[in-house]
Amino acid sequence: MAKIIPFKAVLPTADKVALVTTRSYDEYSATELASWLDFNPFSFLHIMSPAYINQQKIGINERFKMVANKYNDFKRDGILVKQDKPAMYLYKIETKKNVFVGIMAGTSVADYQDNHIKKHENTLEYRVNTLKDYFKITQFNTEPVLMMYPENDALQQWISDKQKTTPLYDFSTTNREKHTLWSIDSQEEIDSITNLFDSFENLYIADGHHRSASAHLLHQENTDSSNHKLDYFMSFLISENNIKINEYNRLVHDLNNHSITDFLSLLDKDFVVIKRDEQIWKPTQKFEFGMYLEGNFYSLQLKEIPNSTNKLETLDAQLLYDKILNPILGIEDLRTDSRIDYIPGNKSLLEMIDKIDNGAFKIGFNLFPASIEEIKYLADNDLTMPPKSTYIEPKFRNGLIIYEL
Repeated sequence: MAKIIPFKAVLPTADKVALVTTRSYDEYSATELASWLDFNPFSFLHIMSPAYINQQKIGINERFKMVANKYNDFKRDGILVKQDKPAMYLYKIETKKNVFVGIMAGTSVADYQDNHIKKHENTLEYRVNTLKDYFKITQFNTEPVLMMYPENDALQQWISDKQKTTPLYDFSTTNREKHTLWSIDSQEEIDSITNLFDSFENLYIADGHHRSASAHLLHQENTDSSNHKLDYFMSFLISENNIKINEYNRLVHDLNNHSITDFLSLLDKDFVVIKRDEQIWKPTQKFEFGMYLEGNFYSLQLKEIPNSTNKLETLDAQLLYDKILNPILGIEDLRTDSRIDYIPGNKSLLEMIDKIDNGAFKIGFNLFPASIEEIKYLADNDLTMPPKSTYIEPKFRNGLIIYEL
């Protein structure tokens, strides 16, 4: 049984919602960030920016307190308003290529602890602790955990019917996305949704492993038994058939002292290496990899398909590490090795080409995306993917829905 609840959200006023909401802070270049902060006094970036500025001069807890102060300023000025009634929210995101529709609700820390909320990624302890401290000091969260549920006809029909009603918000953004939000606040609707989720044995984290682990840690450390808001954390619940899984492509600074001839010869042990004439080439199937080196694309076709029922051993990201990155290029730790970097698969391959052609990196690898089945298998068997295996969409607007702690 997956337990979800409504909550009293803090929302922007309808006349300012398009001005308040932002992309994730780290998606902005320094120039773009400065422009938004200078010309848009309503941007949620004004709340987030104290957490990132003057890091050498101001301690992290002080910066988090500055975030809390700015957040409270926005509430005092009536830009952000606490809602009177607990609600869930149906949220639709329309990008240039995809349409995502899901439900924003509180998900249970107890379900997370009891492994009814499944994970497929490891977390870094320092990041979990930092996020926990951030939540504890600021007392709010605006970035939901992306959570998958199994396809369900009754739930999809309810979602389809709900979209025919009048939305709470309907606005567009400068990156050409359209965002529509409906409030789910009647007891009849809430009961209907919670009963449907009761039928799901498990939910699966698609993105947000550090956020959910931080919520769990904050709950464990909580000494105020009357604060039941810490028993839940905000999640965006979406059908497993409605997410978009992108790969993370890899860039490496050097060939680990191998000449190009020797490197290609070493690849020949495990791969059929074919030089491609195309200006841009991407793998079209599992067990196939793209490689960009010295201005040319190559396809790497695995010679021997692994005969294993363990999907971790047959995961393309793991195979690339086991066959090339570790034994040939000498990459040990994918999280910490400074010789490797990553580009999400929703970015153009031209970005990878440009970084290699300009000499910042020597070689790049592009992968075929992992599947839902692989993610669920790993989660169900308590296995974890290598770092930066998936870049999963949708991504959300900061400042649209805020869960107070």
